Amino acid sequence: EVQLVESGGGLVQAGGSLRLSCAASGFTFDDYAIGWFRQAPGKEREGVSGVTSSDGSTLYADSVKGRFTISSDNAKNTVYLQMNSLKPEDTAVYYCAAVLSSPGSIPFAAQSYDYWGQGTQVTVSS
Repeated sequence: EVQLVESGGGLVQAGGSLRLSCAASGFTFDDYAIGWFRQAPGKEREGVSGVTSSDGSTLYADSVKGRFTISSDNAKNTVYLQMNSLKPEDTAVYYCAAVLSSPGSIPFAAQSYDYWGQGTQVTVSS
């Protein structure tokens, strides 16, 4: 059974940092792209970042470039999203998702992903 479990969300002041984790199980980690998405109230789910652990390729939304860093620990089947210089507009529920993918191929459309975690809330106060 495929499972994705996010953790690490919370409340932080603007300018602060959080690190989200996505622990994956039930599939061959290296064969999948893992994406981070977020959804704020009243808004559509948007892609934030993605990685293919097989080759270390990464992808970022323009809104988070230079502030967020995605990484993967293949030994732990876990993907991390380090979020620095957080802004109130980063407030959202953050989800990780997985899709079978070739190395370097990282879809950024939510509908491309087959498996989703339950989400973790990130709230940035001004």
